[in-house]
Amino acid sequence: MVIRMGMHNGTILQFFHWYYPTDGSLWKKIAAEAGRLAEMGFTAIWLPPASKGTNGSFSVGYDVYDLYDLGEFDQKGSVRTKYGTKDEFLAAVKAIHDAGMQVYLDIVLNHLAGGDEPELVCARKVDPEDRNKFISEPYDIEAFTKFTYPGRNGKYSSFIWDFHCFTGVDFDNKTKETAIYSICNDYGEGWEEVIDDEKGNYDYLMYDDVEFRNQYVRDELKKWGEWLWNLTHFDGVRIDAVKHMPPDWENEWLDHMRKATGKEFFAVGEYWAPGNLPLLLKYIDATQGRMSLFDASLHHNLVAASKQGRDFDLTAIFQDTLVAQKPDLAVTVATNHDTQPLQALEAPLDNWFKPLAYALLLLRDAGYPCVFYTDVYGASYSDKGGDGNEYHIDMPVVEHIGELMQARKRFNYGPQRDWLDHANCIGWTREGDDEHPGSGCAVLISNGDEGFKTMEVGKRHAGRKFVDWLKMAPGAVTIDSEGKGEFHVGGRSVAVWVPEGS
Repeated sequence: MVIRMGMHNGTILQFFHWYYPTDGSLWKKIAAEAGRLAEMGFTAIWLPPASKGTNGSFSVGYDVYDLYDLGEFDQKGSVRTKYGTKDEFLAAVKAIHDAGMQVYLDIVLNHLAGGDEPELVCARKVDPEDRNKFISEPYDIEAFTKFTYPGRNGKYSSFIWDFHCFTGVDFDNKTKETAIYSICNDYGEGWEEVIDDEKGNYDYLMYDDVEFRNQYVRDELKKWGEWLWNLTHFDGVRIDAVKHMPPDWENEWLDHMRKATGKEFFAVGEYWAPGNLPLLLKYIDATQGRMSLFDASLHHNLVAASKQGRDFDLTAIFQDTLVAQKPDLAVTVATNHDTQPLQALEAPLDNWFKPLAYALLLLRDAGYPCVFYTDVYGASYSDKGGDGNEYHIDMPVVEHIGELMQARKRFNYGPQRDWLDHANCIGWTREGDDEHPGSGCAVLISNGDEGFKTMEVGKRHAGRKFVDWLKMAPGAVTIDSEGKGEFHVGGRSVAVWVPEGS
């Protein structure tokens, strides 16, 4: 099981971003950095999709072509993936484990891309905005739905994917027309049942959409999961695009894998529904708590807070969020590869607010925080925006991210008391515990002017002096006999008050 609280405060690092260089260096960088990341306080590393994508060494990994090719075979123009070779991948996994951290693998099961051979396929065109509405009679299209993997030549699996394995495609090679086509197959009429009714039915996302009503497909993906676990002994998975797959399939796969491996490994699903907590809760009900979800609702609030500044009511920062409703199943994020600038779900936080956001993620007792690669390492890249224009993006290292990580590791323990009682200044305390000498902290956040609050950290700290760990708020606070002190924070800032000398 994932380490979250207790002797360690679990923290995930997403070790990639969309624009990471295509030089095959990522696996080697992880291996070199693992020890330092563990010292920073990270307990788990989320790795990008390791399987070969249809764009070969240029593929981020979500256009998955061959699940079994981890950078081993000459396919799609390269042996290695964007991130390196299979041997380098396995060395990275070993380095993470050797450093005492967990490995979370990103798995993409919703679709395949880059089929090896075209097939004549009976299909019906659908309205892209209402996928339940057919706008043609059945007719034959030519689709790249046959995956023979000649470069792998049957190693690890002899399974051949063909049109019986897919519900839909988005390209007719015969007419060169791009559209959404529902394949006529033997496994059910139309699309599969999913939770989200966006676009009528959001089973279809992209490429060749996997048909989970085909038992042969289910069995092959279970076999692949066992193969991957035996190879890596991963500690968890991030499952891509769960909103586009039937939840009964996720339940079956996780149950099978946990039984086959004998491990109750961690799982988090990517169900991105910002501002729509009921959908996240509905999915959790459908999967009966088998997996966590990223808290898209909290991220939605963080974005609003960063854009609105002092006009945002901080007392509502956790309103309608997964971490407030289902804290044990909430993975909290400030950003990720999809929400970074110039990506499909672009929703970045303003830089001034990022330290405040990470204090909200890292220094509370609820949720399982996930830190983004660029917030630790920074990034600089260029790409076209939705308007077709070229933009250059600089994502600097988040100010104080190292100190906030250390504060989580060293001080963030014991009972929590909240003062979420002012629109522009909120605070909370962690009392600390006996297992972590010197632990305990008082956190204040302001999105407006300088502020202060009298807050209780606990009588165990009576007579002790507290200082700001981030060295932003001056002076020291002496805790009185009731365990209280008056703590200050600068304008548009965060302060983390900890026992002096800790």
